[in-house]
Amino acid sequence: MKKLLDHAESGDTVVVWRVDRLGRSLIDVLNTVNLLRGRGVKLRSISDGIDPATTSGRLMLNMLAALAEYERELITERVNAGIAAAKAGGTRFGRPVLNPAVVADKLEVARDARAKGKTAAEAAQLVGWSRPTLYRLQQESMRQPEPH
Repeated sequence: MKKLLDHAESGDTVVVWRVDRLGRSLIDVLNTVNLLRGRGVKLRSISDGIDPATTSGRLMLNMLAALAEYERELITERVNAGIAAAKAGGTRFGRPVLNPAVVADKLEVARDARAKGKTAAEAAQLVGWSRPTLYRLQQESMRQPEPH
């Protein structure tokens, strides 16, 4: 979209399948249409048959964009309701809980591998982690007090 907006110039015609593809919200669609029209770029919608150069075309554009935004908001509400239902049903989201003893053992293996000249990525791979996970768990282990 950014490339399209950068390259479109007066006399060009932008062809879209549906006008709601011009943005994620009503404001985005209208701003994009106004930006293009302000540059002298024509807009053509294949499936909607909307011509924003006409009064009736602008009316239709506003109505379709509003309906598209409404549809997206309904989808968001459904997704959020599904997440809430899953949480109520006991589904846990996020990283899995790690056994501290297993983490400590793997950190020791990774430390030994690093001491023997392995890279952080190689040490992490040795214990089945990614390099960022190794670094994160090393940081977390330094912040936690040692068990007595």
